[in-house]
Amino acid sequence: MPLSLELLTRLVEASPDIVIATDRMGTVCYYNDGARQNLGFLRDEIIGRDVSHLYPSLDEARRVMAAMRDPTLGERGRVVNFPTQFISKDNRQIAVAISGVIVYDESGQEDGTIGFAKDISEILRKDQLATLGEIAVGLSHEINNPLAVIVNQLDLIERYVRRHADAADLEIQSARLDSVRREIDRIQMQLERLREMSEREEYASKEYLGDARMIDLSPSLGLDEKPLAGRAVLVVDDDPGVRASVADILEAEACRVVSVGDGLSALQALERQTFDFVLSDVVMPGMDGYDLYQATKRRWPATAVVLMTAFYYDRDHILKRSRIAGLQGVLFKKPVRPDRLRETLASLLKPLPPAPS
Repeated sequence: MPLSLELLTRLVEASPDIVIATDRMGTVCYYNDGARQNLGFLRDEIIGRDVSHLYPSLDEARRVMAAMRDPTLGERGRVVNFPTQFISKDNRQIAVAISGVIVYDESGQEDGTIGFAKDISEILRKDQLATLGEIAVGLSHEINNPLAVIVNQLDLIERYVRRHADAADLEIQSARLDSVRREIDRIQMQLERLREMSEREEYASKEYLGDARMIDLSPSLGLDEKPLAGRAVLVVDDDPGVRASVADILEAEACRVVSVGDGLSALQALERQTFDFVLSDVVMPGMDGYDLYQATKRRWPATAVVLMTAFYYDRDHILKRSRIAGLQGVLFKKPVRPDRLRETLASLLKPLPPAPS
């Protein structure tokens, strides 16, 4: 039984796809409910307006119209799954595939157009994720292999340094080696993030230069994945570079950080406010890490103290004496690894006090 015009109209109206018709001047004369749901415009806001209003630009609207008249793209007066973009009421660009025809009158003159457009944003996203997965596998294979060689060579250099360097040079060279290790860790973390994005079907990009965009590989951690969020940490180190790098790591964990360059300044900071942690270097002029730890333990026993040193270097047995006295934590090897720092402090966490009523 042939379908009546009324039934066909009802089917088109109920379609979840975008269905739009124009007259010979390009003015919208039909706009179904699927178009309203996808684009956000009400009928009264679109019917009677030029169809180019639905495109990101006039040039894009003309490109679609030219495609419908281009015989090299298929049957003249018709396009099938032609890719373009519509613009929504909230100014989002929506990727669509248009299948449409030019309507001709009895004399063969163009009388208007009718097109069905399907939102293909999710399809494109799936394609991007599939590509991302292939990139992740390829990068992991091609980069991790040479990284493993670099790590092995660093281990050999590290052993040589420990055997042959004097005490002063040992600290300098170990810091350099650890800076290389830290960059290797960063590369491996980015590769792991790329793999996670492909597996979890999440994909994000950010502006790079001009109109170019780049994949956003920064971790998207929630507060429940940041156990140190809201904790106050006092960083004490006479090396400005180390202070800054440790503070950056802690601030990325949503900590409240105060940094000072010596033990006396640390005591003054402890007088002014309460800290959850004191994270201090071992060897400092004036007051070393052991003396600072002892002073903190006596006057602020609720504040946990963690001492940092380079390359297991403890010439004056400061760490040993501090451990015997009850030191809560030690971090070896500066620059400090972010994951090791986070784990060490998180292991010493105490419940946050309830907020005042």
